[in-house]
Amino acid sequence: MSAEAADRVAAVTSSRPGTPLQTSWFEFLLDDSLLEKHLQKSNPDPAPVQLIIQFLEQASKPSVNEQNQVQPPADNRRNRTLKLLALKVAAHMKWDLEVLEKGLTIPVLNMLLNELLCVSKVPPGVKHVDLDLSTLPPTTAMAVIIYNRWAIRTIVLSSFPEKQTKPGPHQINMLNIVQQEKEMTENILTVLKEQAADSISVLEGAVRLKKDFYVHTMRTLDLLAADTAANGETESSTAGLRISADELHCQVHYDLGGIFFHQGCTDLPIYEKARDHFRQTKELLKKLDSTVHVHLDEKRLAGYWNACRALTGDCDPSDPQTTPYDQINSLIRAHNYPAVIEAFIKDNISRSLPNHFRRSVLREFFKIKPLYEVCHKLCVCNGVRDALEGEILSVRFQQLLLKPSKEVVDFILEVCTRSLEKDRPSEASRRNMANFLKTLCESLEDLSLVFVVSSHKLFMELLKEEERKVLVEQMRKRSATINLSAKPLPSFYDIPASASVNIGQLEQQLILSLEPRRIRQILIELHGLAERPFWRVNSKWEVPPDYINVILGIKDNLTKDLVYILMAKGLHCISIKDFAHARQLFSACLELVTEFSPKLRQVMLNEILLMEVRAHETMAAEGSKERPPPDLVSRVRGYLEMRIHDLPLRQVVGEECVAFMLNWRENDYLTLQVSPSLVMNNPYIKLGQLLASTCKELPGPKESRRTAKELWDVVVQICSISIQHKRNSDGRIGLIKQRESSMGILHRSKFITFIKKIREPLVLTTLISLFVRLHSIVRDDIVNEVTAEHLSIWPSSLPNIQAVDVEAVAVTVKELVSYALTLNPNNQSWLITQADIYFVTNQYSAALNLYLQAGAVCSDFFTKAVPPDIYTDQVLKRMIKCCSMLNCHTQVAVLCQFLREVDYMTAFKALQEQNSHDAMDSFYDYIWDVTILEYLTHIHHKRGETEKRQIAIKAIGQTELNTSNPEEVLQLAAQKRKKRFLQAMAKLYF
Repeated sequence: MSAEAADRVAAVTSSRPGTPLQTSWFEFLLDDSLLEKHLQKSNPDPAPVQLIIQFLEQASKPSVNEQNQVQPPADNRRNRTLKLLALKVAAHMKWDLEVLEKGLTIPVLNMLLNELLCVSKVPPGVKHVDLDLSTLPPTTAMAVIIYNRWAIRTIVLSSFPEKQTKPGPHQINMLNIVQQEKEMTENILTVLKEQAADSISVLEGAVRLKKDFYVHTMRTLDLLAADTAANGETESSTAGLRISADELHCQVHYDLGGIFFHQGCTDLPIYEKARDHFRQTKELLKKLDSTVHVHLDEKRLAGYWNACRALTGDCDPSDPQTTPYDQINSLIRAHNYPAVIEAFIKDNISRSLPNHFRRSVLREFFKIKPLYEVCHKLCVCNGVRDALEGEILSVRFQQLLLKPSKEVVDFILEVCTRSLEKDRPSEASRRNMANFLKTLCESLEDLSLVFVVSSHKLFMELLKEEERKVLVEQMRKRSATINLSAKPLPSFYDIPASASVNIGQLEQQLILSLEPRRIRQILIELHGLAERPFWRVNSKWEVPPDYINVILGIKDNLTKDLVYILMAKGLHCISIKDFAHARQLFSACLELVTEFSPKLRQVMLNEILLMEVRAHETMAAEGSKERPPPDLVSRVRGYLEMRIHDLPLRQVVGEECVAFMLNWRENDYLTLQVSPSLVMNNPYIKLGQLLASTCKELPGPKESRRTAKELWDVVVQICSISIQHKRNSDGRIGLIKQRESSMGILHRSKFITFIKKIREPLVLTTLISLFVRLHSIVRDDIVNEVTAEHLSIWPSSLPNIQAVDVEAVAVTVKELVSYALTLNPNNQSWLITQADIYFVTNQYSAALNLYLQAGAVCSDFFTKAVPPDIYTDQVLKRMIKCCSMLNCHTQVAVLCQFLREVDYMTAFKALQEQNSHDAMDSFYDYIWDVTILEYLTHIHHKRGETEKRQIAIKAIGQTELNTSNPEEVLQLAAQKRKKRFLQAMAKLYF
């Protein structure tokens, strides 16, 4: 036994003699069979999820070399075994994401699933959306599905509000660790959200597969570790745990429904997609005899289903299976408001609708000004329901009682009467209703209205005579002390808080409100009821870490809460592109801080500038051609030149200001007027200056090479890796971030984020050109080079090529070209570059599609000739190879005619192929070269294919192909056939 194990035994034995000894993580390394025995216990200690955490924590610990430098985790046998043990525990749990998500943090689960992708041999460097799941080994396909299911589930779960844990006295030292984990979580969520569309596409492809699936078990993982996978055992169709197609489809439909429901709040038609997925989930659940591998919350599924039906109007009130939710929503859609009120009154007896649903209906009605009368009646119905259940009356109802009309009081009494069971109301209902009527009398200032209540039949029935007399007497005494000259309340929002107001309801209003004046009033009321930090009410309220110390340093607690909440709400509004509310919130915050803090005033001016920049960029992205006003450009310049010491600055403000200047071609300012000190201190300004200079000098390659060389050096440094870092043998993409060098002026991830804020085509073309050249150098594959514009301005070699992260360059060039095409899908140069990227990665169908698109956009869908600088011989030869690799050999022969010198050798070889996947003889009409047609005739005669030979003879017999014709006639015949062939190809591949 080791010394550490002996010490643990001694400590445990002396303090808790009856407690079983907890197994330590390293003991599983020493005994291969121990893990399976441990997991088979009824209550294993440590629990499975704790084991996963321990194994991955030990496997990812950095090491320290002889020079006392911190190194990434070593890729050795110990660490690989620990990772494998973590995967085996997850396999024992049958990859139940529901349990794993509850027990593991997002960074740990991300590490676990990335390891699963790695051991499952998912091709590195290839996006999951580009993989064909039907051709992958079963366990590999399942690993991709599990990862992408987790990705969209995590996006949905992260949107739910969480209560912040307040650090206790022993937790203060843990704040740094918690902050680090929070930053890691945010980085992972950012990546997952960017790739959400890809994850959805992968899962939509999974539900189209009609075969059973297999997932790794402890046994198959052991086989992988023993390297028996080379024999194909773990990749066979029956290796691993079998999961039926219906079971997986049921789970995936549920997860897809969740993500679409989450996205529906910004795009209402998406709720229909969510509804369809939840419908298929319900149908599959009914169909399945066993749901061992289906892990979903059926109550949540029912809630999702009801919500989708309500939001899409997919419910029929006459349907016997229609729920009360559906009935209410149908009435609202039909604008049958009296029926809604009637349904609420009846529900006060049946109580089938939960209170939160009734309140949400009321909130929606309050947003519609012409429906205030309906709102008041619904508010009364909800107030009576609260009273019957002994709940505290809502703030809205109490506000309604401040100055009610007689009609309102009459309606309250009507609802009270109809809300009690007619036959035998319960004693609790009678007692609660009596207390409510007494409260109602005490709340009314107008004695005539008090008399209306006290003389009502229900009041007489529920209150004893003595109680009635005492209450009326109290009302009379109170009326004598009323100050009739009291100043009326100025507005609805200035109503003072009373002791009976529920703090929780005020906090809810605080979360929902976007009006600065209302937020301030609610905070005043809350501080009157309790003295605590209300900026922590909602965990989703976040201000940038750069400002947190300045804001929390404000001495007055009310002001601190108000500044924090106004800024957090303003930032949230910007994130959802609600710039109107963001302006209101930031303006109110600026006005507030101007009174006491010059530092915070400048902070708010910077944030307002960022908001205006984003607002204008959003308009431009939506198609607006309007240039920014001179005032905004001047303020951006002012920010870039600002020199205020001891002022917290957010890097993103400078980043977006530089991107703004590039997008609006303020190149003269960036190249000539920015001070050298700013260029040295701000990496974004340096990048902006180099990009602006290079673009400005682009027409002349020789002149622009000096500036281009500087830009080249900066980008190469960003894409380089530190010499101390070791490249992992498995080549997993997830480790790129761990290998990012701090040698460059920016980390690569921040550089990519900056690039994706640029819209200016010339800047994007320059960057694409640079990365294509860099990609070609590091790949060192002359035959399969990617092409782009302006390649001649960049260096043709690298002095230290080993330091460049090849994988990072490959991923970046793909991301950059894909992003550029989202801005302009018709840019011919970018389309050709994207096609080349697909070509060199052997994705021939996608490459051919893009080569055809590039030709189509510059020829009005092939009604004109494609310019020769687009369809160069190199592009045509790549199109030929694509067709050849797709076994479309007749298309190869036709394309061989497009070359400047007809490639008869390739054409004849292609026509000799008998296993062709295209329409063969239907393409003969597009051949204009007589030599090829004669060869076709010969081939078909030799094979005895009479019909095809006749088609070839008919094609060769057309008068316009007669070699005696003038050259102009022959050229016209060739052009006509070229256009028709390319149009036919476009129909096939688009």
